[in-house]
Amino acid sequence: MMTTLLIKGGIVVNADRQFQADVLCVDGVIAQIDETICAPEDAQVIDASGQLVMPGGIDPHTHMNFPFMGTTTVDDFYSGTSAALAGGTTTIIDFVIPNPQEPLLEAYQKWRRWAESAVADYSFHVAITWWDESVRQDMKTLVEQHGVNSFKHFMAYKNAIMCDDETLVNSFRRSLELGAMPTVHAENGELVYLLQQQVKEMGITGPEGHPLSRPAMVEAEAANRAIAIADVIGVPIYVVHVSCQESADAIARARARGQRVYGEVLAGHLVIDDSVYRDPDYTQAAAHVMSPPFRPKHHQEALWTGLQSGQLHTTATDHCTFCAAQKAAGADDFAKIPNGCGGVEERMAVIWDAGVGTGRLTPSEFVAITSANAAKLFNIYPRKGLIAVGSDADLVIWDPQASRTISAKTHHSNNDFNVFEGRTVTGIPSHTISHGKVVWANGQLHVEKGAGHYIKRAAFGDNFTANATRQQQLTPTAVKR
Repeated sequence: MMTTLLIKGGIVVNADRQFQADVLCVDGVIAQIDETICAPEDAQVIDASGQLVMPGGIDPHTHMNFPFMGTTTVDDFYSGTSAALAGGTTTIIDFVIPNPQEPLLEAYQKWRRWAESAVADYSFHVAITWWDESVRQDMKTLVEQHGVNSFKHFMAYKNAIMCDDETLVNSFRRSLELGAMPTVHAENGELVYLLQQQVKEMGITGPEGHPLSRPAMVEAEAANRAIAIADVIGVPIYVVHVSCQESADAIARARARGQRVYGEVLAGHLVIDDSVYRDPDYTQAAAHVMSPPFRPKHHQEALWTGLQSGQLHTTATDHCTFCAAQKAAGADDFAKIPNGCGGVEERMAVIWDAGVGTGRLTPSEFVAITSANAAKLFNIYPRKGLIAVGSDADLVIWDPQASRTISAKTHHSNNDFNVFEGRTVTGIPSHTISHGKVVWANGQLHVEKGAGHYIKRAAFGDNFTANATRQQQLTPTAVKR
């Protein structure tokens, strides 16, 4: 049955401009944008007067139903994507993370089964956690048959899923051949392992030991190394959850040299500092344990500056939720606390409040860092990340004057803790629209289990085309003697 939705009277905000217009959505696609559109018969009409109409958010970094550190996240794809829609995010890119020696395709199929309950659109990065010829072949199958155009590399988590330099080099080279973006979790796993032992030898076993074992320079070293490897190989690279000034500076320096390097920032790192780890309540302190950890306050301003200047490009959450009982596994050893925090529902409101609300960002810059840039980098633009005729009708109607106070008592995650607890934000979604259907309206969810679509992403995006041309121009030649 055809569905028709008309949004009237709002201000359309894209990453390049904003303008007054009505938006007509038919069968899940944007069909018309005009100053005034007469409502078709049987159309559902939403009055967006005084509000903004923006592309639905894209969170390029989540972990739903993730088995990690001996337990599994409390948010599966149903609860996690429900929370996303409540916050205005209509697409997530999650991670397939094979165990060492587990075939990539088997892991991918397992995650696809888990994601069948999703209520919002989803896609996958696939992690490279080991290397042999079968991994090389599976990468090709994933790209060409399953629409995977990005591969994740953990430079941390020694004795688990950490990549050594040989694996990085092999995978980066293969990514270049396949037109897929390599992404990295930049932390030097060898140094983290060493520092964890040293901190515990000092008698520090509580959550306050976590940031001591993962200082900013440990992240910066790995970021610089990954960027250097990508530069030598000639492949674009995407650095996830940049949390410190040193990593942001490494990206800015590389970009100043002309290298195609892209940085992602988490909403939490923009507004939360490392004082949380010294809370005398273990449950409160442990709830904030994630990697990289929250940093001293001066790093926050560096991240905001990076986003405003365009040297950092996307915002995400690394939504990876573990409840208090799960976090208690590390009561006597901070290294055993399951790493992860939530935020998929709160990301857009927190960034609007702390970014647009303070003048750090314009509304169009907000759209860029919460939606459009991720769509472009992972090659789903203009289907996603843009309000234009022919784009998916994934929209958020944003009330810039409305406010709410964030709390675990009212959020839609299954978790019992919220890192933004008690924060009042001004600027929240009044409606979220997924494929032309209203799924969030004035505080109420209207979702259908399994309604989310798996999004295939084509290889060889614009970054690769330009990169290949440049590499060809710079290819050295032998001297004829």
